Amino acid sequence: MYTTSAAILEALREAGVEYVFANLGSDHSAFLEAYAEAGAAGRKAQYPTLITCPHEMVAMSAAHGFAQSSGRAQAVLVHVECGTQQLGGAIHNAAKGRVPVLILAGTSPATQEGEARGSRNEFIHWIQDVFDQRGIVRGYMRYDNQIHEGANAKQIVNRALQFAYSEPKGPVYLMATREVLEAEIRRVQIDPTQWPRLSAGALTDADAARVAQALATARRPLLVTSYAGRNPAAVAELVTLCTRLGCGVLESVPGYVNFPCTHELYQGSQWNEKRQNPALAEADTILVVDSDVPWIPQINRPSDDATILHIDTDPLKSQMPLWYIHARLAARADAATALAQINGALARMTLDSAAVRERTAHYARRHAARRAELERLEQPVQTLTAEYLTACVRAAIGPEAVVLSEGVTNFHVIANHAGRALPGTLFTSGGGSLGWSGGAAVGAKLAAPGRLIVSLTGDGSYMFSIPGTVHWMARRYRTPFLQVIYNNQGWRAPRFSALGVHPDGFASRTEDLGVSFEPPPDYAGIAAAAGGALAQTVRHPQEVEAAVARAVHAVREEGRCAVIDAWLRQG
Repeated sequence: MYTTSAAILEALREAGVEYVFANLGSDHSAFLEAYAEAGAAGRKAQYPTLITCPHEMVAMSAAHGFAQSSGRAQAVLVHVECGTQQLGGAIHNAAKGRVPVLILAGTSPATQEGEARGSRNEFIHWIQDVFDQRGIVRGYMRYDNQIHEGANAKQIVNRALQFAYSEPKGPVYLMATREVLEAEIRRVQIDPTQWPRLSAGALTDADAARVAQALATARRPLLVTSYAGRNPAAVAELVTLCTRLGCGVLESVPGYVNFPCTHELYQGSQWNEKRQNPALAEADTILVVDSDVPWIPQINRPSDDATILHIDTDPLKSQMPLWYIHARLAARADAATALAQINGALARMTLDSAAVRERTAHYARRHAARRAELERLEQPVQTLTAEYLTACVRAAIGPEAVVLSEGVTNFHVIANHAGRALPGTLFTSGGGSLGWSGGAAVGAKLAAPGRLIVSLTGDGSYMFSIPGTVHWMARRYRTPFLQVIYNNQGWRAPRFSALGVHPDGFASRTEDLGVSFEPPPDYAGIAAAAGGALAQTVRHPQEVEAAVARAVHAVREEGRCAVIDAWLRQG
């Protein structure tokens, strides 16, 4: 029996999808039958591997992490509108982070008297029937559609993936009734390459020359980026460009390694720190490449007379109702392609070598001063600091480990002290919905089994991540990773937000704001109970190095997760 569900699974595998992260329901009977039939016939390889995910947030985050690590979209299978809603914040993260994921949901059967195989036979089929299931997620999708006929299911799958992979990348959503998924159809052979992926394209020659000229003649050129590093080729071009010009690099809310942190032109990263960044303030020409939030104008902004140029896969920020940076030039282009074009234009110019040396020396002095300040902050004191904790993790994991950062109020600490210099060794979700890093670690490990995966998360983010599901999956699918919880004993972010608006208000004088996690959960114990993880709690600096060493050994040598609950200094 060859059904629409079998055709969909076949189409996914032919398109390069390796895993289906699934939270199964009554609408998936045909998928289960197709998998069982393939297993009985010894044809498991013709379908993606099914990964059981007891929570949809984790399923979507795992597909997200896999795609970030590998560049290859995976599939998420969820149950009707209930499972679709359970994806929640994970859909936001994939959409805002421009991560390709294909989501497939069944719907309640469309018949109730046995008119077709799959007709309604359970009470929930009436309760779970809604008027606009696709509308639940439409605002976040690059493409959404309903498969009405099995005859063209493969074509619809490939069209959806074409949207997912085309810039700006992102999630796509398909759904079908149970009768359609159960329907027997004739086999269809298609060529997935007939749905090519669309890149963001290139700059015009005139724009490439204009940017090159502006940077070459600036006194203090600065490049600001957040996610150019999702393509390692862009990092190489960025290093070439900045080295050639003596141009500083500032990362704003970095979601990737965009520029080696060890390079003398690297000026660090800026997140929500309540300070004006000196490199941004003094820059007279600023090239913004792939950034959603290059600065926060109320707190940190360029000078009023700075020339701002903007290159992005989505310079209009089409999913952001309010967005502008006063750019004189805005171009839609792929970062690696555009930077290579600008490098080509610079190679044809005669640069002022004395100016290049002066700029390089200026940024190198700033880089050295910053490095010295980071080293000072990393020194142990009487209480455990996030800076010292991160430095200890960095020393133990090595330069090639993959760090997933979800520290929230410690985002800046992780970015500054984790020491990620190699492309592909640092990721954030790219969005604002917490709980991504646990499932993402499982997905990243599936994508790169030989790499050490390290999740650095706040205590609030850890609870959002559904840790019981995460660590059960990690044990079942042999995806061990190291997880360090930056335990602030509650939500610091809402407190900081309140103080940012009301610095002298009642909130500033109140201890109980509803953000404390007292009495504290046994965070590491949750992972031990659910997945057999090595569970450790540290409260003092002198405990950290040994705990991290034991944790790394457990992951690398014992093949199990390790969780460190690190109680940080408050205030």
